[in-house]
Amino acid sequence: MKTRSEKREIALRIIYKVNIFDEAKVYYDLDDLIKEEYEVENEFVNTLVNGVINKKKELVTLVDSYLSDWSLNRLNKVDQALFLLASYELRYTKTPSIVTINEWVELSKKYSDEKVSKMLNAVLDNIYHSEDNDE
Repeated sequence: MKTRSEKREIALRIIYKVNIFDEAKVYYDLDDLIKEEYEVENEFVNTLVNGVINKKKELVTLVDSYLSDWSLNRLNKVDQALFLLASYELRYTKTPSIVTINEWVELSKKYSDEKVSKMLNAVLDNIYHSEDNDE
């Protein structure tokens, strides 16, 4: 059984592929992409992936509002996936905010560089502080 951290990594790979396919205007079946990465049906992975896809425009606007002198589309596809998934999980799931922020910053250290990790941390911190939090 995979940990939630490993499931986040699976969601990251899926959203990365979706970003590539969307830009190239290549047809894909989302269920097939999910099954390629994770054979077992998993609610957490499905929630993250489908949530990002369904709320992508809103998430891009949200992230862009906190990226000073940058925009999400200037980042590479992996970094875009990190920002979209992290902001989705932070805003729309019941995962404790501190856990969400820490998990995604750690993943960004694995898949990106220190500058992106710092930017992600700052963006997530701003999203967290911009909302009424019950934690």
